[in-house]
Amino acid sequence: MRVALKVDVDTYRGTRDGLPRLRRLFSDLGIRASFFLTLGPDHTGRRIFRALRPAFLRKVRRTSVVSNYGVRTLLYGVLLPGPRIGRRCREELRALARDGHDVGLHVYDHSLWQDHARFRGEPWTRRQFERGVRAFRDVWDRDPVAHAAAGWQINEAVLALEEARGFRYASDCRGPGGPFYPSWNGRVFRCPQVPTTLPTLDEVLGRDGVDAGNFPAYFERLARDTPGDHVLTLHAELEGGRYLQGFERLLRLWLEQGVVFETLEDLVARHRSDELPVRPLVWASIPGRAGALATVV
Repeated sequence: MRVALKVDVDTYRGTRDGLPRLRRLFSDLGIRASFFLTLGPDHTGRRIFRALRPAFLRKVRRTSVVSNYGVRTLLYGVLLPGPRIGRRCREELRALARDGHDVGLHVYDHSLWQDHARFRGEPWTRRQFERGVRAFRDVWDRDPVAHAAAGWQINEAVLALEEARGFRYASDCRGPGGPFYPSWNGRVFRCPQVPTTLPTLDEVLGRDGVDAGNFPAYFERLARDTPGDHVLTLHAELEGGRYLQGFERLLRLWLEQGVVFETLEDLVARHRSDELPVRPLVWASIPGRAGALATVV
């Protein structure tokens, strides 16, 4: 079995603290991963109003949001100015490429994108996308070649921008299977999509008896019982924070079983571009997560 590790880094705290911890862990185990970075201001606090929604409130109760993200993070953009992550954490970010990891664009303003991208048109989407590209260029002196939409929230303009920029791949959706060309409203886009196949840690904690102690066994069993290779999305704020030891146990368990780890770029490179299937994207709900996500069927 192959497992591609996709690391979403959403906040200043996750970039400053969680990302270096994951770098050290991956270095110790000889694993390369794909990191997708938030590079603009951390406005996590602006999402606190989502707590009024029942589904999000249930997630807050299950996953100890305050413990995982910290009080300051929950005030950024509301009572405290949001730190500009790309500027404040330049050296931590550059170290990823030196270690041989994939680096791609997650988003410029995570809060803004996750709450609005699905419903916005091309001008808004292009503006936010280009701000992220410029921030990426400021850190790595080159443009990104991969994108993973924050919260799996996209619109048709996102797919068109990825295609126009000639990105090697994008990872904007959930669902089974390997790389494919997405179709949206009848239009086929020629930037390969790589879906996240497994649930995320925050989706399973507190559900069906899964807790901080047994989640490694849960993910090992789930991956083993589900045919095919897998993409696991983790978050620097969680697996790079209070769940780091459990995540290390999961990685070591998989290594003992002979699991091969790869980056998303490695995964895409194993498939011939002219043989990728075309599959439609739809909006669907995911157990343990509020709202609808872009999902492949």
